[in-house]
Amino acid sequence: MARGGGRSPFQITLRASERRWLKALTRRGTAQHRQVLRAKIVLLAAAGWTNAAIARKLGLAVNTVGKWRKRYAEQGMDGLRDRKRAGRPRGFAAAVVAEVKAIACELPATRGVPISRWSLGELRQEVIASGLVEAVSTTTLGRWLAEDAIKPWQHHAWSFLGTRRSRPRPHGCWICMSESLTAYRWARMPTS
Repeated sequence: MARGGGRSPFQITLRASERRWLKALTRRGTAQHRQVLRAKIVLLAAAGWTNAAIARKLGLAVNTVGKWRKRYAEQGMDGLRDRKRAGRPRGFAAAVVAEVKAIACELPATRGVPISRWSLGELRQEVIASGLVEAVSTTTLGRWLAEDAIKPWQHHAWSFLGTRRSRPRPHGCWICMSESLTAYRWARMPTS
């Protein structure tokens, strides 16, 4: 890229269909602001504007304009999309999260805990004691349970006596009742 906002080495030439699509994007009321700005950068660059002039007109940094001009010149329309970001890796496997939710849906007495309902602190102690995880915070547990509106501290239970795929069960399965019932216990029960 040229210093001082002069001519860019990335010259842009648009086909008529690309120009129409980019102009339509800038006029669309539901388009994301960042997509509109990128489209405007490309349109102005194709009209021969320098990076500095585009930056002044749109209120952006010259580096930002240069970045999107370069990406469009090298990748076309695909260059205007957001790239995938690595993000932080999952700390716990999905199976562990499901197992914790299943424990939260059990009555504490079924696990030999002498309380009437789980609190997040007691649930944390039980999950660690059972060997599912070495450590987990009550905040993390609360977030997992909130995903399915599971509230074991407001425990109401239904006993489902009966079948799973027409196979009789020797005992009932206690499920937490909330806005949406999620039967994690059924998935954990052996099918034989």
